[in-house]
Amino acid sequence: MEKTLERTASAGKTRLLVTAALFAALGCVSTMVIKVPSPTGGYMNLGDTVVLLGAYFLGPAYGALAGGVGPALADLLGGYPMYVPGTLVIKAVMAVTAGLLYRLLRERGVPGIVACGAAGEVPMVLGYWLYDALLVSAGGTAFGTALAGASAGIPSNLVQAGFGAAVSTLLLAALRRSGYVRREFSNL
Repeated sequence: MEKTLERTASAGKTRLLVTAALFAALGCVSTMVIKVPSPTGGYMNLGDTVVLLGAYFLGPAYGALAGGVGPALADLLGGYPMYVPGTLVIKAVMAVTAGLLYRLLRERGVPGIVACGAAGEVPMVLGYWLYDALLVSAGGTAFGTALAGASAGIPSNLVQAGFGAAVSTLLLAALRRSGYVRREFSNL
C-alpha cells in the first residue's frame, strides 16, 4: 500500500513538472512567434496569456517556474539577453500574484478571472518600467531621469497586459468547459 501511494505521489509530481515544462515551452513560443513592435524598441506578444494560464492551471509555485523560464528563454533566443534576468523575475512574480489570487478566490467566474489577470499584470507593467530604468541608469544616467524616460514603455505594456488578461480569461472560460480539463485539472 505504501509503495502504491509513493508511486502515485511520484507520478503526480512528475506530471506537474512535465506540465510546467510544457507551459514554459508554450510561453517561449507564444512570446517569440507573434511580435508587435513597440515604440520603445521592445515588442508586445502573447506570452502574458500563457503566463496567466500557467498560473491558473499549475498554481503559484509551478506557474511561476513556467511563467518565468519560458519568456526569459524567448528573450535569450530572440536577441534580448539583457532582459533575461528581469523577465525571469517579473514574469514569475506575475504568475505568483495571479496564481495566489486565483487560489484564494471563492468565485472563479469571469469577473474573478479578470481580477486575477489584472492583479497579475500589475507586477509586469511596474517591473518592466523599473527594469528599463535600471538598464538605462547602468549606463550612467541618473535613476530619476532613467525612470522618467522608461515611462514611455508603460502604454505598450498596459496594452499587452490588457490583451494578455483578456485572452487568458476567454481561454480559461472555454477550457473549463472541457470534460478532460475538468477531470485532469480539478483546481480550475
